[in-house]
Amino acid sequence: MSPPLLKLGAVLSTMAMISNWMSQTLPSLVGLNTTRITTSDTLTQISPKEGWQVYSSAQDPDGRCICTVVAPEQNLCSRDAKSRQLRQLLEKVQNMSQSIEVLNLRTQRDFQYVLKMETQMKGLKAKFRQIEDDRKTLMTKHFQELKEKMDELLPLIPVLEQYKTDAKLITQFKEEIRNLSTVLTGIQKEIGAYDYDELHQRVLSLETRLRDCMKKLTCGKLMKITGPVTVKISGTRFGAWMTDPLASEKNNRVWYMDSYTNNKIVREYKSMADFVSGAESRTYNLPFKWAGTNHVVYNGSLYFNKYQSNIIIKYSFDTGRVLAQRSLEYAGFHNVYPYTWGGFSDIDLMADEIGLWAVYATNQNAGNIVISQLNQDTLEVLKSWSTGYPKRSAGESFMICGTLYVTNSHLTGAKVYYSYSTKTSTYEYTDIPFHNQYFHISMLDYNARDRALYAWNNGHQVLFNVTLFHVIKTEDDT
Repeated sequence: MSPPLLKLGAVLSTMAMISNWMSQTLPSLVGLNTTRITTSDTLTQISPKEGWQVYSSAQDPDGRCICTVVAPEQNLCSRDAKSRQLRQLLEKVQNMSQSIEVLNLRTQRDFQYVLKMETQMKGLKAKFRQIEDDRKTLMTKHFQELKEKMDELLPLIPVLEQYKTDAKLITQFKEEIRNLSTVLTGIQKEIGAYDYDELHQRVLSLETRLRDCMKKLTCGKLMKITGPVTVKISGTRFGAWMTDPLASEKNNRVWYMDSYTNNKIVREYKSMADFVSGAESRTYNLPFKWAGTNHVVYNGSLYFNKYQSNIIIKYSFDTGRVLAQRSLEYAGFHNVYPYTWGGFSDIDLMADEIGLWAVYATNQNAGNIVISQLNQDTLEVLKSWSTGYPKRSAGESFMICGTLYVTNSHLTGAKVYYSYSTKTSTYEYTDIPFHNQYFHISMLDYNARDRALYAWNNGHQVLFNVTLFHVIKTEDDT
């Protein structure tokens, strides 16, 4: 290749590198890359005191707004930290602006050279056509040499056209960088105009508006499970821990029930911090031993399966009395239809946005899972759904928005494998993996208030964050 062609190739290579860099790096740098939810692509901090964020949106075929909502960490960045991050971002943009300015100058210089070459090539092409018409007057050898050189140059014409387009793109990038730098400088000035307390109030106000927006969301479909976050290491290999999804925002009590049988002691902690530190506030001595680890606290009461029976007990923490008890008709118990890990986990009590549920198996349904919605006061079965999923093949299960999600194992490599919607009475096979960090899950329950899964993982109390797909209610839906 001749020197002019080498120079052109270097310029085109540089253009390709810059275009690729601008399309991949710049969006993520300035926060425009919507495929990333957090800086680590996971939500690794989960707390009962967290805010809400809508991180993506679209429209369904009916034109309704669809959005996905996640519950990230609420921790407020300090003014200094935010300002420092913004300054670093601004410096990067300014450095990019300088680099693009240098590239722009070099590109414009080379561009003039390309235009001159293009003119010469087109003129040569015209002359060649004229000469070809009168080629009988030329010597055959000279004509052939000229024709070969022209054939080498002809493929460069479309390349030059592309180069002109890329040169315009560099100019466009330069203008966008200049605009971005102006915007960031304005944001920096705005942040500097507020003190920390005022910024804090603005964040709280935003959180309130977001929570009001959350009330307009319909129930969501499980899309992703991230984590876990290890809250504490305590107890035996099997157990349960939970908070009340219907408790007020100021009520963050935690309840702890170690082992799957031969125990009646429930330990209470006033907050998650007290639970982590072991600052126990109260203990309850239940009138009956429990079976399994699939208990639930709901609206101030504990619901559990009485040992060696299919009887469900409702126990009030406030009065210390049994408020109701009822036999769950035909439900297998005492390791007749447990989850794969055993532990008398025949009857799984759980709660979600819709209410209180019992998940179990019966001989009448050939040992497959039955889902029953319960009256929280009387424990009466309101309605039941018979699925085709064998209870003994399930690792664990939980309810979200009236849909039962079943894991295929309690060991490593576990994933949500099957779901059954009570709204449509239909099932589907899913593939939602999650990290079973400590290799043996004996309790997995969804908490609608925290939007998180509580799990007992081989003597570790952990939390998993869930990503749900929501449809926002409109006036037409009411």
